[in-house]
Amino acid sequence: MSTAFRIGATGFGLIAVCYGFARFAFGLFLPVIDQQLSMGPTISGFISGGSFLGYCIAIIASAALTEQFGPRRVAIGASLVAALGMIGIATAPNATWLACAVLVAGSSTGLASPPMAAAVACAVQAHQKNKTNATINAGTSAGVALSGPIALLITGEWRMAFAGFAVTAIIMAIISAITLPSSQNATATRHRLPQFNGNIRRLMIAAFLMGAASTALWSFGGKLATLRLGWQSDEVGILWIAIGSAGIAGAFAGNLVARFGVSLTHWFFLGLLSVGMLAVGFEGASALTTFLGGALFGGAYVILTGVYLIWGVNALPRRPATGLMIGFLMIAVGQTVGAPVFGILIDTLGPEYAVLSFAILSILAGLTHTGQKAALA
Repeated sequence: MSTAFRIGATGFGLIAVCYGFARFAFGLFLPVIDQQLSMGPTISGFISGGSFLGYCIAIIASAALTEQFGPRRVAIGASLVAALGMIGIATAPNATWLACAVLVAGSSTGLASPPMAAAVACAVQAHQKNKTNATINAGTSAGVALSGPIALLITGEWRMAFAGFAVTAIIMAIISAITLPSSQNATATRHRLPQFNGNIRRLMIAAFLMGAASTALWSFGGKLATLRLGWQSDEVGILWIAIGSAGIAGAFAGNLVARFGVSLTHWFFLGLLSVGMLAVGFEGASALTTFLGGALFGGAYVILTGVYLIWGVNALPRRPATGLMIGFLMIAVGQTVGAPVFGILIDTLGPEYAVLSFAILSILAGLTHTGQKAALA
């Protein structure tokens, strides 16, 4: 078993658990959680935003911790934090408890990404780095795709689902302890703040706008399907299967960037992200448009995060954990802002205007005018 395959497979599983289960599965079960705990769209939006806020805090800490202690310890910690948060979700008696648990579970995703970027940087050969990073990043979709059938099988038993997800996170902690390197190559600049040049600033703006727009489906996809089609949580699982299955295409983000450049890849998939959101949330949505829209959204989102990952890592090649952190942090900052705003828009203007506004927001991310040289310098 090659080093690239071993690290890639471990990272794929870790990201699947932390992103797919601990963070994004909440949106799948949100309709039934809303019913049982008596929450409305505005409260749900703020709770979803709490997940992204936990991510923001954790990813900053994770980049520093990874540079100090190495990828193995931080990856183990990410798995255990995910397990703790999901146990909290499974046992939540009220909205306050749930909000705290969602914040903890969401923070695991911030902890998980930087150590994997560092593990790839220190142990994988140069010609395999972008491909391995993109493959690891696509683990998000595997977790989302798996959560859909689980929802269909257990018919709304969200507490049981999150308990099972927590057990999976503990297993990933054990696997990470066995397979990941304990340290990374030290650099003289690791304790310095990165220089925020034009390249990094463009990355930050693009990632923020895309992240904010994506909450239309990540946080409210289940709610939109319920409003438009009357779907219950088990039926919403079909949407999650579509989002997750198509998102596995994100493993090819490295190949797409190498062939077409960052700018074209960025613009094209921002467009698909917007189309996917409109297909799910616009008036007149059907089961077919919802499924196809979910697939477009899922594939576009994971490829875009792969683009930002490659952009950040190549912008700061001597500090890959920090380079990844900047792009992924700004995605999460956008999601932290976007989730409550989308909830307020649904309450005040209705789902159609909310979805249209966020589809336009996605397109605006392309106005950062990235180019291949700038993004990969």
